[in-house]
Amino acid sequence: MKNIRKYAMSAALGAAALAPVAVHAQTATPSTYVNAPIANPVAVAQPKGHCGIFQTCASTKIGLGRGDFMIRLSAVGVLPEDRDSKVWVGGQALAGTRVKTTNQVMPELTFEYFVTDNISLDLIATSTRHEVSAEGGALGSPSKLDVGSAWVLPPTITVAWHFRPHKRLNPYVGVGGTFMWFHNMNPNGPTIQRLNSGFTGGPSINAGVDYQLVGNWFFNFDVKQMFVRMHAWANEDGNNPATRIKAHDSLDPTVVSAGIAYRF
Repeated sequence: MKNIRKYAMSAALGAAALAPVAVHAQTATPSTYVNAPIANPVAVAQPKGHCGIFQTCASTKIGLGRGDFMIRLSAVGVLPEDRDSKVWVGGQALAGTRVKTTNQVMPELTFEYFVTDNISLDLIATSTRHEVSAEGGALGSPSKLDVGSAWVLPPTITVAWHFRPHKRLNPYVGVGGTFMWFHNMNPNGPTIQRLNSGFTGGPSINAGVDYQLVGNWFFNFDVKQMFVRMHAWANEDGNNPATRIKAHDSLDPTVVSAGIAYRF
């Protein structure tokens, strides 16, 4: 029994001695700190804003370059030069008589694709109506013979070199080919009973500039010089050879256009 009490007393004294040490261990401030990296806060994804069709946004491509496709609507003025004309009546040349063709303004549609940053291909589509007359020479002056009117369809394919790709202002020069169909030809009787003209074509050169207005909208100004010769016949089906008329005319029109294009 004495031994049991002795052991119990020893255990109690040992627990009392260790208690302050345990309390100190729980409340003591550590003397050494460990520096751990602090993670940056994760940005909350924001919804992307809508870029309107008439806005220039951060995502808007500046200027024109490879892969761009544009459709352009322009006002075009067709100004025939009538450089060199010859007229025959009944097989006889009328010295000094020449063909005159009126100027015309019409809308024009152009499709353009950029093969590279500098090279593009474009096709113009329009049709213009012109009054045709003969004057001078045997007709006297200021006498004029109203031959009639004709519509002209001159699709033109052009290869252009652009000097400043991916810039707002981008001038260019080009070369191409023009093809001309004459349709809806109306003679001005009674002298001219029937009017016909053959298909023709020729080379063309041009120069112009594109300017980016806002977003994918561009302003364009273009001047083309076409080199085309027309061959026409009147009263060819008549029974009297003396009334048959033939004319050759170097139309060589200058074509000036200004319009608005949209890039897709």
